[in-house]
Amino acid sequence: MAYNLTIEEESKEIARQYKALLKGAYQTFTTENKKEIRKAFELAVEAHQKQRRKTGEPYIYHPIAVAKIVAYEIGLDATSITAALLHDVVEDSDYTLDDIEKMFGKNVMTIVNGLTKISHLKKEPTASVQAENFRKMLLTLNDDVRVILIKIADRLHNMQTMDAMPLDKQLKIASETLYIYAPLAHRLGLYNIKTELENLGLKYTEPETYKEIFDQITQSKEEQNKYIEAFSNTIKESLDREGFEYIIKGRRKSIYSIRKKMLSQGVSYEEIYDKFAIRIIYNSDLKNEKFDAWKIYSIVTDHFIPNPIRLRDWISQPKSTGYESLHITVMGPLGKWVEVQIRSERMNEIAEKGYAAHYKYKNHLEKENGLDDWLNKIKETLEASDSSAVDFVENFKLNLYAKEIYVFTPNGDLKALPKNATALDFAFAIHTEVGMNCRGAKINGKLKPISQELFSGDQVEIITSKSQKPNIGWLDFVVTARARTRIKNVLKEDQKRIAEEGKEILIRKLRHLKINLDEKVVNELVVFFKLKTSLDLFYRFGVGSIENAQLKSYVSSRSNAFMNFFKSRIKRSNTSQSNVDKDEVHDNYDSLVFGKDEEQLDYKMSPCCNPIPGDKVFGFVTINEGIKIHKKDCPNAISLQANYAYRIMTAKWIDSTKQEFNAILKLYGSDHVGMVNEITQIISKNMGVNILSLNISGQDGIFEGKIMVSVKNKSQLQKLSESIKKIEGIETVERIYKH
Repeated sequence: MAYNLTIEEESKEIARQYKALLKGAYQTFTTENKKEIRKAFELAVEAHQKQRRKTGEPYIYHPIAVAKIVAYEIGLDATSITAALLHDVVEDSDYTLDDIEKMFGKNVMTIVNGLTKISHLKKEPTASVQAENFRKMLLTLNDDVRVILIKIADRLHNMQTMDAMPLDKQLKIASETLYIYAPLAHRLGLYNIKTELENLGLKYTEPETYKEIFDQITQSKEEQNKYIEAFSNTIKESLDREGFEYIIKGRRKSIYSIRKKMLSQGVSYEEIYDKFAIRIIYNSDLKNEKFDAWKIYSIVTDHFIPNPIRLRDWISQPKSTGYESLHITVMGPLGKWVEVQIRSERMNEIAEKGYAAHYKYKNHLEKENGLDDWLNKIKETLEASDSSAVDFVENFKLNLYAKEIYVFTPNGDLKALPKNATALDFAFAIHTEVGMNCRGAKINGKLKPISQELFSGDQVEIITSKSQKPNIGWLDFVVTARARTRIKNVLKEDQKRIAEEGKEILIRKLRHLKINLDEKVVNELVVFFKLKTSLDLFYRFGVGSIENAQLKSYVSSRSNAFMNFFKSRIKRSNTSQSNVDKDEVHDNYDSLVFGKDEEQLDYKMSPCCNPIPGDKVFGFVTINEGIKIHKKDCPNAISLQANYAYRIMTAKWIDSTKQEFNAILKLYGSDHVGMVNEITQIISKNMGVNILSLNISGQDGIFEGKIMVSVKNKSQLQKLSESIKKIEGIETVERIYKH
């Protein structure tokens, strides 16, 4: 809905929001406190008077909303509310930290400074340390722990008002929220805030899923209310007889936690049985509340059978965040398991508002000391890992999506990637060009290959080289659609370029054999070599995988070519024939390779699953029959892998015309100035050949060397050897099989 208040209406709305801020605050304020808050409010109004939010609203709405969260939800003191109102003033106006200190004192200035530092993090020089951005944020704890609490409030309001932002920013902020701020709120006992952050995070990262679950929850509200009524009616009489003052209400599971459960258990929304919990909140004094909780437990279990393994007693031993409650799962009405939470009004307030709620029930002095104790407890919790960002990030991994990881750029930005993503996926997520030229990665400061799998919390720095180009092998380890699409597009362009050169080669070769290349000859050749398209044909001549002898075989059989072609057209379907001119090079799975080194070994097909070329397979080393090939989804696969893991070999089908392999050439001859340069130039001029290592040593005018190259086929290697032999001084070039 478009924002359209007049200036006068805005002024009234700002005044109304300010009054609501003080009215709903958790703490009670002295006259002095109220004066300080008023002064901060007036300064913020002045500092932000020319600013508007993306929604069109006056910017001052934001600091007031953050202050309200700090006051209502977290229950912080006047200092925190003052700092929350001022948290963007230094960033957005001419006021300095010195001005803030003179007007509001050192405490407020320290908190505002900490918040300003956080907003500047990404503009600072980067350091190659995991989770550096959040480590710096944690270091603000040395100033004042309230910095983190206000930052969480700031993030919550930004998430609540993010609709007007561009999609990429929404996704980035939501991902960061799910990764760090929601778990942090959980750790600090701010359960309501944590739940809202998670739900809003899901709303922007998976909008369709969020809406689907939201709609289903809305539709089932009436059914839920009826269920709570049926449950309540069963136990009301017993509770009334014991003289309890109580309310029974339902609390539905959050949209985020329902989604998490659907993922972790692999179930649909309908299959989740505990979508909501029933909460019994009773009135009791501190002396009797524990006894009363167990009394209510006894009444509930008199009427409903409990699940003994699902009892959680956080009354006898509260959580470190201060959470107290008794949770039981019982077989409720209609034969459904339902979680029942039993807690006093005091416990409920702590559960919903956080640890600060403890001190509402104490006198003023205890409140002051208690709040300080709580803040110190938070500080200890977060500093337990010696301010190490690595440990900090590790502690929060439990709150990630089951099928998603979050990794850091060198700048400390977060990138969301699918589980099992590699350094190369990350490179393409940064930018297509970075992916194309990726030759390695520094992961948490250590050099790793581009195929290295990434894990949540890793910080990744991509190393690029202009000479690096994508190859078919890259498709074996990338998992993101973006990376796969970009790699395939580049390979197609390369294949077209090679095919164009291959067509010229074929024209020349046929001319020597007194044959002109026309459409009829192309079709005959495609059929003869069992290919699918003309592009397939030209590509294979371009990479040299069709030898001269094979071409001569075609020529010698050409006397019967018409009949062969006619028969083959009858055999081939219309679809197959129409493929001849399609602009795509197809995979002809003509070879099976094993292990990391992609060795070619003897094997037999297993009769239990009958694999065919192109299937996803693995090798199993038998005792008497060598290597047997099984499909990955073979009925026997699980038992073989579980019981004989040491005999399993990785295997895959390849198209040998596209696959690259490594070969070592040994060179020998008489040395002269510039020879190494001549050798490397010859190699670089050979299409698609890469030098992997080069080791040449000379003595008394004689040299010996070994070069490891990556080539597409033996024909290409043969041509390379012949080219090197032509260099002056080279006497022998031979292929060897060991370093």
